[in-house]
Amino acid sequence: MDTEAMARVGRARARRAANGSATESAARAGLAARGVIYLLVGALALQIAFGDKNEQADRSGALAELSEKPFGAVLLWALGLGLAGMALWRLSEVLFGSVGPDGRKARKRLLAAARCGFYAFVAYSVLSFAASPGGGGGGSSDKQSRDVTARVMEVPAGQWLVGVAGAAIVVTGVGIGIQAVRRSYHRKLKMGEMSSRTRRLVDVTGVAGGVARGVVFTAAGAFAIRAAADYSPDKAKGLDDTLRSFADTPLGPWLLVCVAAGLVLFGVFSFAMARWRRV
Repeated sequence: MDTEAMARVGRARARRAANGSATESAARAGLAARGVIYLLVGALALQIAFGDKNEQADRSGALAELSEKPFGAVLLWALGLGLAGMALWRLSEVLFGSVGPDGRKARKRLLAAARCGFYAFVAYSVLSFAASPGGGGGGSSDKQSRDVTARVMEVPAGQWLVGVAGAAIVVTGVGIGIQAVRRSYHRKLKMGEMSSRTRRLVDVTGVAGGVARGVVFTAAGAFAIRAAADYSPDKAKGLDDTLRSFADTPLGPWLLVCVAAGLVLFGVFSFAMARWRRV
């Protein structure tokens, strides 16, 4: 191999290494940003459970809470950029595949594409809020859910589309809970780099947090199915109303306390993912 060819190979390897490093940094920043949002949403839900009904336990409420802190504007921009990094990481999985033996399969790429779209939307809403606090962010999750449901129901077969979407969210929620209980996340983490105490902490946050997250998804999907069955968009609920509905069960606010605490734990688990996830 001549000198020029060796130089080309060296440059290609350097580019791959740089791209890999950039992707890993984006992924870890995104996971940390996700952790911040879940911590804030869980904390707001706990306040609601203990009587503060004026709080809004969703992404908009979390952003408003963050904006009131010292250096809130800087934190909002950092959060939005972190979530944009998450979207870019998922996009790289669409284009090049994810880690693991089946990372290049079509199912994994489609799942990564869905996640990329979701986090791109969330990043856009956070950055919009950062640019115009109080005027961005897309409004409350409850209003968004009702508006989207109403628009979908206006199209042909819209009622069925809402019902199918709700069923898909229910299945996703159940799957999230099952995977958490089975500790499927072990395959994605560098478990060998953790101490035994850290592994126990990761399992507590991963299982409890994943189950709580799955319960929220399942409940939100059930409300969407109900909205479709009754042809009533107002019965669709966003994150805030879904969390508040747990306080209306026979268990009262204590169910909301458990779910909210679980979301806080999932936020902590996201920080662990940011540190030890295989990317």
